[in-house]
Amino acid sequence: MSAEQRIKSLGLRLPTGSGPAGNYATTVQSGHLLFLSGKAPLPVDGVSPRGRVGSDYSTAQGRELARSACMDLLATIRHALGSLDRVERIVEMHGAICTAADFEDHAKVLDGASDLLVDIFGEAGLHTRSVIGVLSLRGGIPLTLRATVEVKH
Repeated sequence: MSAEQRIKSLGLRLPTGSGPAGNYATTVQSGHLLFLSGKAPLPVDGVSPRGRVGSDYSTAQGRELARSACMDLLATIRHALGSLDRVERIVEMHGAICTAADFEDHAKVLDGASDLLVDIFGEAGLHTRSVIGVLSLRGGIPLTLRATVEVKH
């Protein structure tokens, strides 16, 4: 089953994809690699989530926020490539999570995005990743994700 078919079978509808929050490109392709700028969780009822995981959001809620940000990443990939079926594999993902000082479940939060990528791309969705906790992010958002994708030849 193709990635686009999996999206449909999972009952997912990708957003249109957000633009840059500053003077930079949302994607840059170099050879067969597509680099994606950081994406935040999608707004809910027109309001962007704000706050810290570990104080304003639980680990489970943070996981859903990571999944939401990954939906925006996927929409951006689709926009850049025309179809998710052009993805050879997800190479790498990096997460920055605005957390309470004593929060330690960063990996569990990022699993919300990683699991979604594997659900859609299968083995090709399994990627390397890193995650860090930070004091603040632009606009008070709780997390950002960025990724590197290999494009089919």
